Amino acid sequence: MKLGVFSILFGDRSFEEALDVIAANKLEAVEIGTGGFLGDVHCKVEELLYNEEKLQSFKQAIESRELTISALSCHGNPLHPNIEIAKTHHNQFQNTVRLAAKLGVKTVVTFSGCPGDSESSLFPSWVTCPWPEDFLDVLKWQWEERVIPYWQEQSQFIREHDVRVAIEPHPGFVVYNNETALRLREACGNNIGVNFDPSHLFWQGIDPIVSIKELAKHDALYHFHAKDTAIDHYNTAANGMLDTKLYKDELNRSWVFRTIGYGHGEETWRNIMCALQLVGYDGVVSIEHEDSLMAAEEGFQKAVSFLHKILIKQKAGDVWWA
Repeated sequence: MKLGVFSILFGDRSFEEALDVIAANKLEAVEIGTGGFLGDVHCKVEELLYNEEKLQSFKQAIESRELTISALSCHGNPLHPNIEIAKTHHNQFQNTVRLAAKLGVKTVVTFSGCPGDSESSLFPSWVTCPWPEDFLDVLKWQWEERVIPYWQEQSQFIREHDVRVAIEPHPGFVVYNNETALRLREACGNNIGVNFDPSHLFWQGIDPIVSIKELAKHDALYHFHAKDTAIDHYNTAANGMLDTKLYKDELNRSWVFRTIGYGHGEETWRNIMCALQLVGYDGVVSIEHEDSLMAAEEGFQKAVSFLHKILIKQKAGDVWWA
């Protein structure tokens, strides 16, 4: 496995400044945002698609620092009931696939998206329970009329470009766990897999190790995000895990995203890395930062130090069994 980082962490710096920091910290790979909710601060996709000089300069900036691109990431909702939002995110996704093909990058990370509840919806509708029975009617309509047709078309599109898609399971979208990810893969194509982010699983009560092993059996583990979640047991005891308070309301939330190691300890993360090793994952562990309690630079440095220690031990043959 290689250690990398999602470059949006350095959104306040130029691309080359960000690459300098990444290389100086002995990372080997960079994941680059290309649109969607997280923007494209370091990668203007259309410029690179249609300007060969800028494309070559972009590649040179990465290669000259002995880095590789682990993935291009376009986290959007192409199934949004607002046609303009859906069109924008769809076009950004397809242009990301085109750019990945030009760069020789095999993996594009994205969300599954989430439709509304009907043709006349204004906003996405995430179904999480089977009763009242209306919810099951909504879920059936979403998958049969929107999700499967869309991703069947995209599966063919990415196949034509020799690229694969890593869907990031995320609450709020139709793919939020292994079951929904594998349902999408089975219905739409085996070039659709998973970008595995434990931070979205911890608070759902999902065991990342069990999840990793299940995805590996289906050859569906394509990319990995290193991000943690801290669960506030007092707030959870009072209100449960479902929580609509803003992420900045850390004191009162049931859980918050944290820098790796600040939600779950070293043993948990050693076992997760070991599980990746055991199932034969040889891709990138990409650091992502969404910790509202820690500055980006501090979170990055702590995550690098934490993961270097674990991965160096693994390379030395010290394996922890999950």
